[in-house]
Amino acid sequence: MTGIMCALAGGRGTANPNSISYLVLAGGGSGGTASTNSGTGGGGGGGYLVGTFTVVPTTTYAVAVGAGGATQFSVAAGNNGSDSTALGFTTTGGGGGGSSSGFSAIAATTGGGGGGGVGTFGTGTTAGAVATVSNGAGGAGVNSDVDANLQFGGGGGGGANRAGSSGAAGATQGRGGSGLDSAITGTTIIRGGGGGGGKRTAGTGGAGGTGGGGAGGANASGVAATANLGGGGGGCGTGDTNLLRAGGAGGSGIVILSIPTASYTGTTTGLPIVTTNGANTVLRFNSSGSYTA
Repeated sequence: MTGIMCALAGGRGTANPNSISYLVLAGGGSGGTASTNSGTGGGGGGGYLVGTFTVVPTTTYAVAVGAGGATQFSVAAGNNGSDSTALGFTTTGGGGGGSSSGFSAIAATTGGGGGGGVGTFGTGTTAGAVATVSNGAGGAGVNSDVDANLQFGGGGGGGANRAGSSGAAGATQGRGGSGLDSAITGTTIIRGGGGGGGKRTAGTGGAGGTGGGGAGGANASGVAATANLGGGGGGCGTGDTNLLRAGGAGGSGIVILSIPTASYTGTTTGLPIVTTNGANTVLRFNSSGSYTA
């Protein structure tokens, strides 16, 4: 009898109507640039957070969706992605890929997923950068000292689930690390893949990591990451032509809130995409906005 009374009074076994699930994904970093004789690193995927949170009724919760790192049009490391925030939680944008002027390597930057290292004639830093949120450190670049054919290139950017792979002398360059999957919307989607490393010579650049990462360019510019998947942009490759090539832009992030439909208020800003998944209403914020509980 006591157990029945507890259940009727909202005790054990009763779901909290104010407990919502969230996915917060930051923007990915852009790939590295190069002016000559280099293959640059892929950008890191954006930081990725999931969990549950108990909201306070009538409280407005701001949502900020981070942009992907913009393409860098000078010889400098790729740009980091911007942070995303929701429900008081913030996750970090992906790191930019390592770059090179041909004889001087420029280090990749840290981020949610670390940027990939660069391969160049120079003997400077070629290691990938560490990750601050995920397990996704960037892969190392391949230096000309270990490749007599000068087919060296960049490491893949780290993904939300896995590190980027390192470049390999004379072979396809570093693949971006894979992202993480979630079925918070009712459909399983992988997000937060790292960008592929670029390659000095023509051939095949590193593949973008599963989850929106852009592919690396082989003696070509890198490929941009997919919007709202938080992937890193691909690194670029350039030969001895003194031609500045750019890495691909990082992909923007996303914020997703899954709210029990019985307690969903319908009060939002920022025009989120509203769908249902079983007993929950799902808000997908592709840009910044808010939800009032």
